[in-house]
Amino acid sequence: MLTTKSFAMLLTVAALLCGSSSFVTAEQPNIVLVMADDQGWGDMAYNGHPVLKTPNFDAAAATGLRFDRFYAAAPVCSPTRASVMTGRHPNRMGVFKWGYPIRPQEVTIAEALKTAGYTAGHFGKWHLGSVRPGSPVHPGENGFDAWLSAPNFYDNDPILSREGKAVQFQGESSMIAVDAALDWMQTQVTKKQPFLSVVWFGSPHSPHVAAEEDRVLYDDQPKNRQHFYGEVTGMDRAFGKLRDALTTMGIRDNTILWYCSDNGALPKVGSSGGHRGNKGAVYEGGLLVPAILEWPAKIPQPRTTTIRCNTCDIYPTLLEIVGVNVASQPVLDGVSLVPLIGGTDAPRSKGMGFWDYTIGGISTPSAKWMADLLAAQQAGESIEPNLESQRAAELPNPAYSTTSFLGHSAWTSGDWKLHRIEDKKGQVRWELYNLRQDPVEKKNLIDTNAAQVDQLRPELLSWLASVAQSLNGADYVAARP
Repeated sequence: MLTTKSFAMLLTVAALLCGSSSFVTAEQPNIVLVMADDQGWGDMAYNGHPVLKTPNFDAAAATGLRFDRFYAAAPVCSPTRASVMTGRHPNRMGVFKWGYPIRPQEVTIAEALKTAGYTAGHFGKWHLGSVRPGSPVHPGENGFDAWLSAPNFYDNDPILSREGKAVQFQGESSMIAVDAALDWMQTQVTKKQPFLSVVWFGSPHSPHVAAEEDRVLYDDQPKNRQHFYGEVTGMDRAFGKLRDALTTMGIRDNTILWYCSDNGALPKVGSSGGHRGNKGAVYEGGLLVPAILEWPAKIPQPRTTTIRCNTCDIYPTLLEIVGVNVASQPVLDGVSLVPLIGGTDAPRSKGMGFWDYTIGGISTPSAKWMADLLAAQQAGESIEPNLESQRAAELPNPAYSTTSFLGHSAWTSGDWKLHRIEDKKGQVRWELYNLRQDPVEKKNLIDTNAAQVDQLRPELLSWLASVAQSLNGADYVAARP
């Protein structure tokens, strides 16, 4: 059934299956996007972690395209998820930090692919708005035909929202999401229906409580690390089941399986792989994440790339592969990685911008909210979506400045990364790093590379102004009736 937003999208989005890309084939690929919650770049055995056991992730990294310089669009969860959905920096739609809802005006990957005949399902963490009935921003209002979702991270034995109805589950959290996704995917395969399946784990977000079979593998570690490592291994088991099922269903060869995390490593228990900073930081440790793409039909041999890529790139890449053009497409920050997937290790066609705006997150107590919803449903009562979700479409009033950009922003171009840090008093300081020579961002070159600063500074400022204009609603004018 089409939602109001989906119907409007069909009026403004055209699917042009005209073979503009060599990746557009007679048989459309199935697409599976998997994302961890708070897994750092170094939280993988294949990236050198001395303790973690991740055999299924390791096998994928040794078989497909392994990204060694893959960035989350933001250093925290909800914003990065918005970037996957839209190909845009999350500040463009006001998803500054955790708990901010996606704007209904945005075009999502699910909506765009539906115009090419795809069906879409979401399973696991949503965190882009309320998952209650009547929410204007739940997965169903963003193009997903089927969804079993949580408003934030979810632990073992979770209560999840199945298209607005709270359902109690028993079992390890990552496996629950994968099992639900596989049941739905098998139905689509039987119907010969191309699909987008988004599987977003709630692990290894704190508090860490691993399933016993995963925790026991780390008995020799401190208690808190046993459960953190166990949650990563739990994700690995679930990912392995999903990966193997693609073969069982007979669709592995022409299925795109793309894995990444939503932000950099947790402090204390997580591993940034030695990079500076952790979750919440615009330094490399807060942004670099593990990422793997498998698609045997187009990536028959294993490869590793150090080209800098971004979660914003997922949307334009998939649209080019499928052959979809979005009419009046809002400004994109991502670029298509089709040439890279095809074997061309060319430099990125444009820089990458980051901006962690100075503002707090919005509390999203998933377990409580879902328990409340379940209790209300059992009592025959209803609960309204939270206020932020109800008001998600509202544009800022007053508008945000297009010349002052509070918080920590950065611009990466080639091997250079320029940081701009503006405090609440409007004082700005700059930092410059050569990421090839100094990947851990220790040596600030701002005073010794004037020519590089002169090139990057206007690029960053122009990008920030563009983001602020989008934030104020400039991108939606053309799409309005």
